[in-house]
Amino acid sequence: MSISAKYIADYKKRAAKLVSEMTLEEKVFQTLYNAPAIDRLGIKSYNYWNEALHGVARAGVATVFPQAIGLAAAFDEDLMEEVADTISTEGRAKFNMQQKYGDHDIYKGLTFWSPNVNIFRDPRWGRGHETYGEDPYLSGRLGVRFIRGLQGTDERYMKVAACAKHFAVHSGPEDLRHSFNAVVSKQDLWETYLPAFDACVHEGEVEAVMGAYNRTNDEPCCGSQLLLVDILRKMWGFDGHVTSDCWAIKDFHEFHMVTKNQVESVALAMNKGCDLNCGNMYVHLLQAVREGLVEESTLDTAVTRLLTTRMKLGLFDPAEDVPYNKIGYDQCDGKAQKELNLKAAKKTICLLKNENNTLPLDLKKIQTIGVVGPNADSRKALVGNYEGTASEYVTVLEGIREYVGDDKRIYFSEGCHLFKDRVQGLGQPYDRTAEARAIADMSDVVIAVFGLDPGLEGEEGDEGNEFASGDKPNLNLPGIQEEVIKALYESGKPVILVLLSGSALAVKWEQEHLPAILQGWYPGAQGGRAIAQILFGDASPEGKLPVTFYETSEELPAFTDYAMKGRTYRYMERPALYPFGYGLSYTSFALTDASVEGTIGEDTKVTCRVTVENTGAMTGAQTVQVYVKSPREGAPNAQLKGLKKVTLSPGEKKNVEIVLDYRSFAVYNEEGKRVLAPGTYEVYVGTSQPDERSAALLGERPVRFCLDV
Repeated sequence: MSISAKYIADYKKRAAKLVSEMTLEEKVFQTLYNAPAIDRLGIKSYNYWNEALHGVARAGVATVFPQAIGLAAAFDEDLMEEVADTISTEGRAKFNMQQKYGDHDIYKGLTFWSPNVNIFRDPRWGRGHETYGEDPYLSGRLGVRFIRGLQGTDERYMKVAACAKHFAVHSGPEDLRHSFNAVVSKQDLWETYLPAFDACVHEGEVEAVMGAYNRTNDEPCCGSQLLLVDILRKMWGFDGHVTSDCWAIKDFHEFHMVTKNQVESVALAMNKGCDLNCGNMYVHLLQAVREGLVEESTLDTAVTRLLTTRMKLGLFDPAEDVPYNKIGYDQCDGKAQKELNLKAAKKTICLLKNENNTLPLDLKKIQTIGVVGPNADSRKALVGNYEGTASEYVTVLEGIREYVGDDKRIYFSEGCHLFKDRVQGLGQPYDRTAEARAIADMSDVVIAVFGLDPGLEGEEGDEGNEFASGDKPNLNLPGIQEEVIKALYESGKPVILVLLSGSALAVKWEQEHLPAILQGWYPGAQGGRAIAQILFGDASPEGKLPVTFYETSEELPAFTDYAMKGRTYRYMERPALYPFGYGLSYTSFALTDASVEGTIGEDTKVTCRVTVENTGAMTGAQTVQVYVKSPREGAPNAQLKGLKKVTLSPGEKKNVEIVLDYRSFAVYNEEGKRVLAPGTYEVYVGTSQPDERSAALLGERPVRFCLDV
């Protein structure tokens, strides 16, 4: 625990005393996200709604890091905490500045509604790029470290407050989220949808949890006995506050039809432990209390929790007592932050194909470079959603120009619109294809920058979202992108595909025909600089896929089906195009002396050891991955249960140790109970998952060990 128990007890006592001095009306209005001031009690106005998915968002200039899915691709827990620590420093810097000038507006508080640890179970989900991917273990590890980076390690105060969302069983469809009932088995609930939240509560000690819009097994998530009472409060002992998603409580009576009116809706939410309302429905708590639908003591508990959070942040103590108040605005968006952003962006990029070592490009052998594609000069494709405002954006085209300088000729064409069949409204279809062909013919190498942007995949109602729901209709490159890529290929010149997207795309033709493919995600404001440095060999790619790239969306179950069968690497039966955990490097690594020692049991541990050596000619990083397969019938495929990233110079060796506990081996049964089945457990130690497709792509397999129970 970062804040010591004695301080927490004191904050709770002080908060309860303040609540005891409030009128009913004052207490009710403190449960709204834009809580008003109570001058007579010395309580300032406070707006709880703030965002920090991959940087301080929506409140002016701040570092715009790679989107969450990209950060996940780094497979690097230490990096995640370092990024989050920088985000919280900037959050405090901005807060201190805003307070000085009396700005208490939305997106100006210290309660950040991040991270999003929902499971990216279906690649069509528009908000998947806000998550850490499809794996519960990886999502939990990265979520915990992100929370620690945000909340800090001071024994008396939190740096900022984090919030794990959206609890729980939430991953689209976006256009149905206000009325949708996610039906899920107990087994899938506990094996897939809850573990990341469990880790955030128990290990991350997250301060807040946000409920989801949808129902789960008939109960609205923001008023769920199972989720909020039985699991979160009673079973997990969560001690922070719960907030609703924005305007989710009015869905109770308008779309879920589980209540008759506003008063019944707010009573249900409050009675199930939803303390804070993002929206304005909780004004009806006045009537709910007066009619006896909500006990005033229940309201008191909620407001006490909310004020306790603000006290943990130091908002009720003398300014000089709170160390974070000393963080000046000069610590926002400085040189160090830009350097970290560039480092993070380079670590997130995944090399998916590199035939005959096409990459890195040798500038000595190149005179002309063609840069083609709708994302080549797009700022929008750098940043993802829930983003801040960067003081500098470097697109891929700009990054290449900067890197190459004036010695080489660079030709550029959009090639096509991102999703329409023409760029110019009055033009004919394919109105940039001739230009793209000409550039390919004139160039020694073509860098093709295609994919998506957050206007095509995102949250329901995002401004400018072409697919109005925010979800993708399929996994294809939209519009005429693939046709333009094929036209570039017909030139006979080497075509390097750079995909900017927040999710998996079905690029089977490209895999079969193009010599090199990079997945760049939404790489942040420094993304173009990072991609250029990767393309030309200043750094080696080290990203691993946090999601499966399928060959086609036709193989997927229905989008509305929340059963995990046939989904993600943990349950899929067909080979992937690119598997979860996969990613190439410019250098080579050898794993030797792998061993697994220990016994499997509730109070015992298993230690995996391996030596990693960089056997190539370039400095690079590799992620050791440990997977476990349970012998229990119906158990998932081999699941990721340990990871450790190491950076090595050529010829350098490092010993890696990964410890597995009982939870690494036990799986959940049909009743949602964790069980350790008798039989032989398989443990795999390597740099990928132990599937046939990874072996085919990498030319190597993890080392397999067997342990009996």
